[in-house]
Amino acid sequence: MPEALATLVRRYDPALIDLPGGSAVIRIGVGGGFAWNAVIKDGEAHLHPADGAREDAVLSADPETWRRIATDLEAGMDAFKAGRLRVRRNLHIGIGFLAATGGMSEERRLVFESVETSEGRLSMASAGEGEPVICLHGLGGTKASFMTTIAALSEDRRVIAVDFPGFGDSDKPLDVEYDAPYFSRVVTALMDELGVDSAHLIGNSMGGRVAIETGLLFPERVDSLVLFTPALAWLRDRRWRWLFQSSLPNLGLIQPAPRMVAEPFVRAIVPGGNDGWAAAGVDEFLRAFLKPRGRVAFYKSLRNIYLDEPHGEEGLWTRLAGLQPPALFVWGREDQLVPIGFRKHVERVLDSARHVELDCGHVPQLELPDQTHRATADFLDSVQIAV
Repeated sequence: MPEALATLVRRYDPALIDLPGGSAVIRIGVGGGFAWNAVIKDGEAHLHPADGAREDAVLSADPETWRRIATDLEAGMDAFKAGRLRVRRNLHIGIGFLAATGGMSEERRLVFESVETSEGRLSMASAGEGEPVICLHGLGGTKASFMTTIAALSEDRRVIAVDFPGFGDSDKPLDVEYDAPYFSRVVTALMDELGVDSAHLIGNSMGGRVAIETGLLFPERVDSLVLFTPALAWLRDRRWRWLFQSSLPNLGLIQPAPRMVAEPFVRAIVPGGNDGWAAAGVDEFLRAFLKPRGRVAFYKSLRNIYLDEPHGEEGLWTRLAGLQPPALFVWGREDQLVPIGFRKHVERVLDSARHVELDCGHVPQLELPDQTHRATADFLDSVQIAV
């Protein structure tokens, strides 16, 4: 048994991971093979040679990386960011296991937990102390897409990444709109439950749109906005509007979605869907989408992004001019979902905003984490100084 893995398992702290069902099997690979299972049950973790048990998460790294992780969780986050540590299947369980065995100091340790709010049960990960920063994921994503952000910013701040309802490990209600105003109420409900009066919001894609909406509806709760390639209302004609206005999203309840069909299709349409960050992101997407309630949440959220009104009294571009919290927009020059051309439209209606352009696609915190988080930290520091 590798000593590094034994060290991790001995340090297991069940208080640091919200474990659905109370048990899990994590397959651990050392080098080129998957030789060990970490079995968690009844609040304890034990290491066994791998058998035929179905694993909930898969972790793999070379022996040296495991040795570093055993002595320093931050080394594990660096390895995760650099791709030397690979986490597949259920990232909540996989990364949560690393957090629960990391042995970090009380002040900065990474914790996976669920909280009951007025908008239902929300799953979150958090680390650090100080000014609160809340991270909001994109459509089909989860809090796991902000693990690099937590690692980068938690030295000086309390960084919280949450699963929106309908996604990840949060509740998946059927009777909600899954639009930006609804998600904004979820954000403030989370803040209320955590005793947070106001926070900086970081949002990617759909999460960026929700962050903007929260700043518009509840400006007193938002210290600043950092918007990674935020979803914005379309300015061109939406030819499929008639289809999205139907009750189509509810068909997710009865739509057949066997993994053997859905998974190859999704991996084929997502660039790099079989490798690296994209592959792990597909894993997270499928965890919700393969469940009927998760499909309804996805389809409703997609519909509302597509139908977001651009103009008129309630239109996003009309209202954006009144955004009060300081805002930083981070654009990807290679982004195919939110083209960088949107920048000129934002500059026209919100001249107070700051902008950063990076040579990346739609998920800058994963594609160029160092540059993205350096720009984010500089902006948050400047906001703090200005206040």
